[in-house]
Amino acid sequence: MREGYPNRRLAAILAADVVGYSRMMGADEAGTLAALKRHRETLFNPAVSARNGRVVKLVGDGTLVEFSSVVDAIECALAIQRAASAEALSGTSAITLRIGVNLGDVIIDGDDIYGDGVNIAARLEPLAEPGGICVSSIVHESVGNRVDIVFRDAGEVSVKNVERPIRIWRWHPAPVATRSESRAATTGAALPLPDKPSVAVLPFANMSGDPAQEFVADGLTEDIITGLSRVRSLFVIARSSAFAYKGQTAAPAQVARDLGVRYVLEGSLRRSGSRVRISAQLIDATSGRHVWAEKFDRELIEIFDLQDEITRNVVASTQTQIMLAEGSLGHRVTNQDLGVWGLVNRAMARIYELVPEALADAKRLSEQALSIDPKSGAAWRCLSLALYHEAHMLLAADHDATMVRAFEYAARAVDLDSSDEQAHWSLGLAHVALRHHERAIAEFERALEINPNYSTVMGSLGTALCYAGRAAEGIDKNELAIRSDPLNPSIFFRYSGLALGHYLIGDYAGAAEWARKSIQRNRTWYLGYVWLMASLAQLGLADEAHAVRQEYLALYPHASISEVKRLPFKNASDGERLFACLRKAGLPE
Repeated sequence: MREGYPNRRLAAILAADVVGYSRMMGADEAGTLAALKRHRETLFNPAVSARNGRVVKLVGDGTLVEFSSVVDAIECALAIQRAASAEALSGTSAITLRIGVNLGDVIIDGDDIYGDGVNIAARLEPLAEPGGICVSSIVHESVGNRVDIVFRDAGEVSVKNVERPIRIWRWHPAPVATRSESRAATTGAALPLPDKPSVAVLPFANMSGDPAQEFVADGLTEDIITGLSRVRSLFVIARSSAFAYKGQTAAPAQVARDLGVRYVLEGSLRRSGSRVRISAQLIDATSGRHVWAEKFDRELIEIFDLQDEITRNVVASTQTQIMLAEGSLGHRVTNQDLGVWGLVNRAMARIYELVPEALADAKRLSEQALSIDPKSGAAWRCLSLALYHEAHMLLAADHDATMVRAFEYAARAVDLDSSDEQAHWSLGLAHVALRHHERAIAEFERALEINPNYSTVMGSLGTALCYAGRAAEGIDKNELAIRSDPLNPSIFFRYSGLALGHYLIGDYAGAAEWARKSIQRNRTWYLGYVWLMASLAQLGLADEAHAVRQEYLALYPHASISEVKRLPFKNASDGERLFACLRKAGLPE
């Protein structure tokens, strides 16, 4: 070695630390030291020696170990964590470790080692789950299939004193049920599922490597639990039970079994500089199917505003996707085998399909539910919604009579259950169609008081505001509804609402853009063509407006301006401006 050059070598570095060491020392100093000594002498050190490792140093409860082989390092970590897991089952050990493993260049200084290889291993250790192992991508690639475990990709993280984000992989032994009070653990029987769709929200994992972000992850979880709890159609596990899983790796199927739920919502938070990524996924734990997943990348400017936005988005999407999933579950059995709740769930899912046969089926299902329970507000609400959408989408033989029936049934649903936000929504829709603008807005606002995260109602409110002459407010509400629930199958209504709003404020290019998006999502949605024709005519694009008119008439041969005059504008001048543009586009009277 030339003088002045450091002595380097490639090494696998294992960093380990005791979970909750300070708390344990505060509670029982002598007992904790004895337990740690025993753990090192009987588990840790023998595993290191057996795999040719070298303990570089001990710092309190932390240990740094060097290996010449990355496979040896991983097998050592596995031996330690598996043995500790077995002891935890028997109740003979109170010591739980987190272990991080990295492969990299190290600088040798006597018996000590330094460098990025060591620094990264030390940063990986706190990212491991209690009782688990966290490794860098280079370790994961180097080990390949030479060990008998599968690591879980945990994405990229930014860690202190390392310039670029690093990709990490995690492993944890099979979940251990340690709570004797758990019914599933003591009897071997899963808790029965409630009548309602049921969900547990697991504590969101802080994957930032920054303990300061723990309160953000916990606060987000609590807000989502609170938001979902306001959805009366859901059975939501309380915070105290959900947070019993904090710091654990529990399979969704086991959580569902322990808590008696069908759905498990889990997620993570990862901060990188001024940005934060929050991931969430909804799992049907009875089948293992991923119902919904989404990532939210945001600037971390005002944490509480960000928390509110993500909560709103997750709750809105979860509510929609559970409703659709529950409706599809109903197809596994015959209608005769379903009770009122099952019939209503299936009817609501069919309404979202928004095609003639689905709406007809929704009506039949709602009527069947009412034959079982004539006082079911949910069934009257479903029947109202099916009739409203049938008329609204020009599928009813008698538009006006159908809309009046939708209004009557919605009013009955609210009378039977005034705390059902969907009943207020259905009544608001009927009020809009009947030009009761202020009453419609009041019903939508009441629905949002009950469930502030109901994106569908938010969009309906936006469109109602546009028809009431408050287009700028209506645009804001529709934009919020789209951001909150971008996968909603009825999102073309929101695009159409934005086309309406932009048309009313004179932004015809914007109106045309949103109208095209609406048509792209639903080729049969007549108002998409109406707003597109009118906007193109306002922009002086006569040829394009005539081409859209031809597409519209191919779908609706009897379409006319008189039909469009049903649109519930509060201000007559708004309607007249629209009708004049449709005449320019060549739509017949």
